[in-house]
Amino acid sequence: MEPKLTTLTAKKQLLDTYIPLPQEIIKNLNEWFRIELTYTSNAIEGNTLTRQETALVVEEGITVQGKSIQEHLEAINHAKAFDFIQKELILKERKNITQQNILNIHSLILHKINNTDAGRYRTTAVRLRGSQTILPNPLKVPQLMDEFMQWLQGSNTDHPVKIAADAHYKLVTIHPFVDGNGRTARLLLNLLLLQAGYPPAVIRKEDRSAYINSLEKGQTGGSLDEYFTVILDAVDRSLDMYLETVKPERTTPPTRQADQRFYTTAEVAGLLQVDPETVRRYVRSGQLKAVRLGGKFIRIDKNDLNQFIDQLKSK
Repeated sequence: MEPKLTTLTAKKQLLDTYIPLPQEIIKNLNEWFRIELTYTSNAIEGNTLTRQETALVVEEGITVQGKSIQEHLEAINHAKAFDFIQKELILKERKNITQQNILNIHSLILHKINNTDAGRYRTTAVRLRGSQTILPNPLKVPQLMDEFMQWLQGSNTDHPVKIAADAHYKLVTIHPFVDGNGRTARLLLNLLLLQAGYPPAVIRKEDRSAYINSLEKGQTGGSLDEYFTVILDAVDRSLDMYLETVKPERTTPPTRQADQRFYTTAEVAGLLQVDPETVRRYVRSGQLKAVRLGGKFIRIDKNDLNQFIDQLKSK
Protein backbone atom coordinates (compact mmCIF):
# COMPACT_ATOMS: atom_id res chain seq x y z
CA MET A 1 0.00 0.00 0.00
CA GLU A 2 2.84 2.40 0.79
CA PRO A 3 4.09 2.68 -2.82
CA LYS A 4 0.55 3.53 -3.96
CA LEU A 5 0.17 6.17 -1.22
CA THR A 6 3.50 7.66 -2.29
CA THR A 7 2.18 7.89 -5.86
CA LEU A 8 -1.01 9.60 -4.67
CA THR A 9 1.02 12.09 -2.64
CA ALA A 10 3.17 12.93 -5.65
CA LYS A 11 0.14 13.46 -7.88
CA LYS A 12 -1.54 15.67 -5.29
CA GLN A 13 1.64 17.72 -4.93
CA LEU A 14 1.70 18.17 -8.71
CA LEU A 15 -1.95 19.19 -8.70
CA ASP A 16 -1.25 21.67 -5.89
CA THR A 17 1.21 23.50 -8.16
CA TYR A 18 -1.75 24.54 -10.33
CA ILE A 19 -3.72 26.02 -7.41
CA PRO A 20 -5.73 28.17 -7.59
CA LEU A 21 -7.56 26.35 -10.35
CA PRO A 22 -9.76 28.41 -12.69
CA GLN A 23 -13.22 28.77 -11.20
CA GLU A 24 -14.91 27.45 -14.33
CA ILE A 25 -12.84 24.26 -14.14
CA ILE A 26 -13.68 23.83 -10.44
CA LYS A 27 -17.38 24.40 -11.11
CA ASN A 28 -17.57 21.92 -13.95
CA LEU A 29 -15.57 19.25 -12.16
CA ASN A 30 -17.73 19.61 -9.05
CA GLU A 31 -20.86 19.25 -11.17
CA TRP A 32 -19.46 16.16 -12.85
CA PHE A 33 -18.46 14.50 -9.57
CA ARG A 34 -21.86 15.38 -8.06
CA ILE A 35 -23.62 13.32 -10.74
CA GLU A 36 -21.00 10.59 -11.04
CA LEU A 37 -20.87 9.94 -7.29
CA THR A 38 -24.65 9.92 -7.12
CA TYR A 39 -24.94 7.51 -10.04
CA THR A 40 -22.21 5.11 -8.91
CA SER A 41 -23.02 5.10 -5.19
CA ASN A 42 -26.68 4.36 -5.88
CA ALA A 43 -25.82 1.80 -8.57
CA ILE A 44 -23.74 -0.12 -6.03
CA GLU A 45 -26.91 -0.41 -3.93
CA GLY A 46 -29.02 -1.63 -6.85
CA ASN A 47 -30.48 1.58 -8.24
CA THR A 48 -31.14 1.07 -11.99
CA LEU A 49 -30.99 4.70 -13.15
CA THR A 50 -28.33 5.15 -15.80
CA ARG A 51 -25.73 7.89 -15.61
CA GLN A 52 -27.68 10.03 -18.06
CA GLU A 53 -31.00 9.37 -16.29
CA THR A 54 -29.42 10.34 -12.97
CA ALA A 55 -28.33 13.65 -14.46
CA LEU A 56 -31.82 14.31 -15.82
CA VAL A 57 -33.45 13.58 -12.46
CA VAL A 58 -30.97 15.62 -10.42
CA GLU A 59 -30.31 18.55 -12.73
CA GLU A 60 -33.57 18.85 -14.66
CA GLY A 61 -36.12 17.38 -12.26
CA ILE A 62 -37.32 15.07 -15.03
CA THR A 63 -39.19 11.88 -14.20
CA VAL A 64 -37.81 8.82 -16.00
CA GLN A 65 -40.50 6.49 -17.27
CA GLY A 66 -40.30 2.96 -15.89
CA LYS A 67 -38.22 3.90 -12.85
CA SER A 68 -39.59 3.80 -9.31
CA ILE A 69 -40.23 6.79 -7.08
CA GLN A 70 -37.63 5.46 -4.66
CA GLU A 71 -34.96 5.38 -7.36
CA HIS A 72 -35.74 9.02 -8.20
CA LEU A 73 -35.56 9.97 -4.52
CA GLU A 74 -32.27 8.11 -4.08
CA ALA A 75 -30.72 10.23 -6.83
CA ILE A 76 -32.14 13.52 -5.54
CA ASN A 77 -31.22 12.74 -1.95
CA HIS A 78 -27.64 11.70 -2.67
CA ALA A 79 -27.01 14.86 -4.67
CA LYS A 80 -28.39 16.95 -1.80
CA ALA A 81 -26.22 15.07 0.70
CA PHE A 82 -23.15 15.75 -1.47
CA ASP A 83 -24.12 19.42 -1.59
CA PHE A 84 -24.41 19.39 2.21
CA ILE A 85 -20.87 18.12 2.76
CA GLN A 86 -19.56 20.58 0.16
CA LYS A 87 -21.29 23.60 1.70
CA GLU A 88 -21.44 22.78 5.40
CA LEU A 89 -18.68 20.33 6.29
CA ILE A 90 -15.75 20.61 3.89
CA LEU A 91 -14.14 23.50 5.77
CA LYS A 92 -14.29 21.65 9.09
CA GLU A 93 -11.24 19.84 10.39
CA ARG A 94 -11.50 16.10 10.86
CA LYS A 95 -11.35 16.52 14.63
CA ASN A 96 -14.48 18.67 14.48
CA ILE A 97 -16.71 16.21 12.62
CA THR A 98 -19.52 15.14 14.94
CA GLN A 99 -21.97 12.27 15.16
CA GLN A 100 -24.70 14.78 14.36
CA ASN A 101 -22.94 15.59 11.09
CA ILE A 102 -23.03 11.90 10.13
CA LEU A 103 -26.67 11.62 11.23
CA ASN A 104 -27.50 14.67 9.09
CA ILE A 105 -25.89 13.05 6.04
CA HIS A 106 -27.88 9.88 6.65
CA SER A 107 -31.08 11.86 7.17
CA LEU A 108 -30.66 13.42 3.73
CA ILE A 109 -30.00 9.99 2.16
CA LEU A 110 -33.27 8.52 3.44
CA HIS A 111 -35.41 11.68 3.17
CA LYS A 112 -38.96 10.72 2.07
CA ILE A 113 -37.79 7.13 1.57
CA ASN A 114 -37.80 6.11 5.24
CA ASN A 115 -38.42 9.13 7.44
CA THR A 116 -38.85 6.92 10.51
CA ASP A 117 -35.24 5.72 10.42
CA ALA A 118 -33.62 8.71 8.68
CA GLY A 119 -30.90 10.18 10.88
CA ARG A 120 -31.38 7.55 13.61
CA TYR A 121 -29.29 4.60 14.68
CA ARG A 122 -30.89 1.21 14.21
CA THR A 123 -32.59 -0.56 17.10
CA THR A 124 -33.07 -3.86 15.29
CA ALA A 125 -30.74 -6.57 14.05
CA VAL A 126 -29.87 -6.52 10.36
CA ARG A 127 -28.10 -8.89 7.99
CA LEU A 128 -26.45 -8.44 4.62
CA ARG A 129 -28.03 -10.57 1.94
CA GLY A 130 -25.63 -13.15 0.55
CA SER A 131 -22.93 -12.25 3.05
CA GLN A 132 -21.26 -14.17 5.88
CA THR A 133 -20.58 -10.93 7.76
CA ILE A 134 -22.10 -10.78 11.23
CA LEU A 135 -23.09 -7.21 12.07
CA PRO A 136 -22.99 -5.79 15.60
CA ASN A 137 -25.92 -6.15 17.96
CA PRO A 138 -28.06 -2.97 17.79
CA LEU A 139 -27.60 -2.45 21.53
CA LYS A 140 -23.87 -1.98 20.90
CA VAL A 141 -24.28 0.59 18.12
CA PRO A 142 -24.26 3.77 20.31
CA GLN A 143 -21.09 2.66 22.11
CA LEU A 144 -19.42 1.61 18.87
CA MET A 145 -20.25 4.97 17.31
CA ASP A 146 -18.82 6.79 20.35
CA GLU A 147 -15.60 4.80 19.94
CA PHE A 148 -15.59 5.46 16.21
CA MET A 149 -15.90 9.20 16.75
CA GLN A 150 -13.08 9.17 19.30
CA TRP A 151 -10.89 7.51 16.68
CA LEU A 152 -12.06 9.85 13.90
CA GLN A 153 -11.51 13.02 15.94
CA GLY A 154 -8.27 11.81 17.48
CA SER A 155 -4.68 12.41 16.52
CA ASN A 156 -3.68 10.18 13.63
CA THR A 157 -0.44 10.35 11.66
CA ASP A 158 -1.53 7.97 8.91
CA HIS A 159 -1.74 9.14 5.30
CA PRO A 160 -4.99 11.13 4.85
CA VAL A 161 -6.20 8.76 2.12
CA LYS A 162 -5.72 5.79 4.44
CA ILE A 163 -7.58 7.61 7.22
CA ALA A 164 -10.48 8.25 4.84
CA ALA A 165 -10.49 4.60 3.71
CA ASP A 166 -10.31 3.39 7.32
CA ALA A 167 -13.22 5.66 8.29
CA HIS A 168 -15.37 4.24 5.51
CA TYR A 169 -14.52 0.67 6.45
CA LYS A 170 -15.14 1.20 10.16
CA LEU A 171 -18.51 2.87 9.58
CA VAL A 172 -19.88 0.23 7.21
CA THR A 173 -18.66 -2.47 9.59
CA ILE A 174 -20.55 -0.92 12.52
CA HIS A 175 -23.51 -0.65 10.14
CA PRO A 176 -25.28 1.83 12.43
CA PHE A 177 -28.37 2.34 10.28
CA VAL A 178 -31.22 0.18 9.04
CA ASP A 179 -30.49 1.33 5.47
CA GLY A 180 -28.20 3.80 3.72
CA ASN A 181 -24.98 2.68 5.45
CA GLY A 182 -22.93 2.32 2.28
CA ARG A 183 -23.98 5.64 0.79
CA THR A 184 -23.37 7.45 4.08
CA ALA A 185 -19.96 5.81 4.52
CA ARG A 186 -18.91 6.67 0.96
CA LEU A 187 -19.93 10.29 1.52
CA LEU A 188 -17.87 10.34 4.73
CA LEU A 189 -14.95 8.86 2.79
CA ASN A 190 -15.20 11.66 0.25
CA LEU A 191 -15.70 14.36 2.86
CA LEU A 192 -12.41 13.34 4.48
CA LEU A 193 -10.66 13.26 1.10
CA LEU A 194 -11.95 16.72 0.20
CA GLN A 195 -10.93 18.10 3.59
CA ALA A 196 -7.41 16.82 2.95
CA GLY A 197 -7.26 18.43 -0.50
CA TYR A 198 -7.85 15.25 -2.50
CA PRO A 199 -10.61 14.80 -5.10
CA PRO A 200 -13.52 12.45 -4.35
CA ALA A 201 -13.11 8.72 -4.90
CA VAL A 202 -15.55 7.26 -7.43
CA ILE A 203 -16.11 3.54 -6.86
CA ARG A 204 -17.29 2.56 -10.31
CA LYS A 205 -20.28 0.36 -11.00
CA GLU A 206 -18.01 -2.19 -12.65
CA ASP A 207 -15.97 -2.36 -9.42
CA ARG A 208 -19.03 -3.25 -7.35
CA SER A 209 -18.18 -6.93 -6.88
CA ALA A 210 -14.53 -6.28 -6.04
CA TYR A 211 -15.57 -3.55 -3.59
CA ILE A 212 -18.25 -5.61 -1.80
CA ASN A 213 -16.11 -8.76 -1.72
CA SER A 214 -13.14 -6.86 -0.33
CA LEU A 215 -15.29 -5.45 2.47
CA GLU A 216 -16.64 -8.87 3.36
CA LYS A 217 -13.14 -10.37 3.29
CA GLY A 218 -12.00 -7.85 5.89
CA GLN A 219 -15.14 -8.15 7.98
CA THR A 220 -14.78 -11.93 8.19
CA GLY A 221 -11.19 -11.83 9.39
CA GLY A 222 -9.28 -11.68 6.12
CA SER A 223 -6.83 -9.16 4.71
CA LEU A 224 -7.90 -5.62 3.84
CA ASP A 225 -5.33 -5.35 1.04
CA GLU A 226 -7.94 -5.80 -1.70
CA TYR A 227 -10.19 -3.21 -0.07
CA PHE A 228 -7.42 -0.62 0.06
CA THR A 229 -6.59 -1.36 -3.57
CA VAL A 230 -10.17 -0.52 -4.61
CA ILE A 231 -10.20 2.76 -2.68
CA LEU A 232 -6.68 3.90 -3.58
CA ASP A 233 -7.25 3.13 -7.26
CA ALA A 234 -10.44 5.23 -7.14
CA VAL A 235 -8.53 8.18 -5.67
CA ASP A 236 -5.78 7.70 -8.25
CA ARG A 237 -8.27 7.88 -11.13
CA SER A 238 -9.77 11.08 -9.76
CA LEU A 239 -6.35 12.70 -9.39
CA ASP A 240 -5.62 11.79 -13.01
CA MET A 241 -8.90 13.37 -14.06
CA TYR A 242 -8.03 16.63 -12.33
CA LEU A 243 -4.52 16.64 -13.73
CA GLU A 244 -5.78 16.04 -17.26
CA THR A 245 -7.74 19.30 -17.04
CA VAL A 246 -4.87 21.50 -15.84
CA LYS A 247 -1.65 20.05 -17.25
CA PRO A 248 -0.29 21.54 -20.50
CA GLU A 249 -1.68 19.90 -23.61
CA ARG A 250 -0.16 16.54 -24.47
CA THR A 251 2.53 16.43 -27.11
CA THR A 252 1.27 13.12 -28.52
CA PRO A 253 -2.30 12.48 -29.62
CA PRO A 254 -4.35 9.90 -27.72
CA THR A 255 -5.05 6.53 -29.28
CA ARG A 256 -8.44 4.95 -29.34
CA GLN A 257 -7.29 2.43 -26.73
CA ALA A 258 -5.93 5.05 -24.32
CA ASP A 259 -7.44 5.02 -20.85
CA GLN A 260 -8.25 8.70 -21.12
CA ARG A 261 -11.25 10.57 -19.76
CA PHE A 262 -10.78 14.19 -20.84
CA TYR A 263 -10.13 15.29 -24.41
CA THR A 264 -9.74 18.58 -26.21
CA THR A 265 -12.28 19.15 -28.95
CA ALA A 266 -9.42 18.99 -31.47
CA GLU A 267 -8.34 15.56 -30.18
CA VAL A 268 -11.84 14.18 -30.56
CA ALA A 269 -12.07 15.68 -34.04
CA GLY A 270 -8.87 13.83 -34.92
CA LEU A 271 -10.19 10.55 -33.58
CA LEU A 272 -13.49 10.93 -35.45
CA GLN A 273 -11.78 12.35 -38.55
CA VAL A 274 -14.09 15.36 -38.66
CA ASP A 275 -13.64 19.07 -38.05
CA PRO A 276 -13.96 20.51 -34.49
CA GLU A 277 -17.26 22.23 -35.26
CA THR A 278 -18.77 18.87 -36.24
CA VAL A 279 -17.72 17.52 -32.83
CA ARG A 280 -19.46 20.46 -31.13
CA ARG A 281 -22.58 19.77 -33.20
CA TYR A 282 -22.54 16.10 -32.19
CA VAL A 283 -22.33 17.12 -28.53
CA ARG A 284 -25.03 19.81 -28.75
CA SER A 285 -27.43 17.42 -30.47
CA GLY A 286 -26.85 14.71 -27.88
CA GLN A 287 -25.45 12.24 -30.43
CA LEU A 288 -22.13 12.22 -28.58
CA LYS A 289 -22.50 12.11 -24.80
CA ALA A 290 -20.02 14.60 -23.38
CA VAL A 291 -19.66 17.21 -20.64
CA ARG A 292 -17.80 20.47 -21.18
CA LEU A 293 -15.04 21.21 -18.69
CA GLY A 294 -14.05 24.84 -18.69
CA GLY A 295 -14.06 25.18 -22.47
CA LYS A 296 -10.68 23.49 -22.96
CA PHE A 297 -11.69 19.88 -22.40
CA ILE A 298 -14.75 17.76 -22.80
CA ARG A 299 -15.41 14.69 -20.71
CA ILE A 300 -16.43 11.57 -22.62
CA ASP A 301 -16.73 8.07 -21.28
CA LYS A 302 -14.24 5.93 -23.20
CA ASN A 303 -16.83 3.26 -23.98
CA ASP A 304 -19.25 5.90 -25.28
CA LEU A 305 -16.53 7.34 -27.51
CA ASN A 306 -15.55 3.93 -28.92
CA GLN A 307 -19.20 3.08 -29.54
CA PHE A 308 -19.72 6.39 -31.36
CA ILE A 309 -16.67 5.74 -33.53
CA ASP A 310 -18.05 2.31 -34.45
CA GLN A 311 -21.41 3.89 -35.34
CA LEU A 312 -19.74 6.40 -37.65
CA LYS A 313 -17.77 3.64 -39.36
CA SER A 314 -20.90 1.57 -39.94
CA LYS A 315 -22.65 4.41 -41.77
